[in-house]
Amino acid sequence: MNNLLNFEDVSYERADKQILTDINWKVAAKENWAILGLNGAGKTTLLKMIHGDIWPTTGKISVLGHKFGETNIPALQRKIGWVSTALQDVINVGDKVDDIVLSGKFASIGIYQEFTQADVAEAKQMLIRVGGEKLIGKTYRVLSQGERQLVLIARALMAKPELLILDEPCNGLDLLAREKLLQRIAMINDLPDSPAMLMVSHHTEELLPCFDHLLLLKQGQIYQKGTRKDLLNEGALSDFYGTPVTMIKHKEKVIVYPK
Repeated sequence: MNNLLNFEDVSYERADKQILTDINWKVAAKENWAILGLNGAGKTTLLKMIHGDIWPTTGKISVLGHKFGETNIPALQRKIGWVSTALQDVINVGDKVDDIVLSGKFASIGIYQEFTQADVAEAKQMLIRVGGEKLIGKTYRVLSQGERQLVLIARALMAKPELLILDEPCNGLDLLAREKLLQRIAMINDLPDSPAMLMVSHHTEELLPCFDHLLLLKQGQIYQKGTRKDLLNEGALSDFYGTPVTMIKHKEKVIVYPK
């Protein structure tokens, strides 16, 4: 079976600034990866490249078995679910939640294609499936930040993606909202038809056990990559952050802070 992702010697330069350098990375089927990195590490650029929004300056990429340069990018993007607070800047806050979720079927912002009542029912069922039943019929503007992220997750799942990208999904959430959202993400992983997941975060405590592989990105380069067991420890993270850290495990959470 093809790898979900395959990066070969990928670099990306913009306005004479090197953003990513010599990225070599493979993601096999059924693997969930988390990406850790400080601000400016190149995480967002890497995600945009996976989604086909930008192309590498040098190197080769294949996503879901499709080689860039030999595939239809818009068609590929419909197989990739995207959850990011950046989407909130382009969504019409006056739109109903049901319509926003439905738009995910077409990978569009807004609905410009014909749809059926069965599609509408499916959108509502998806909201119920991720725990958003109480949001049906509401407009986006009245939702809390956590509720908005839940709607974006339902929207991302509408197209039955093979890959779900979670770009700092807990950004801006308070403690309780964050825990509720993480519970929903864990629930998605347990679904029989769950897509592979790729999550970007600054915080180790957000990395659920289902994220069994880690990519440590630093200054546009892969610092280390491997299993959660090998990299989610004080030694590896102290090296990565360049300062000694202390790690506390509480139930399923791993909390890291400087010594």
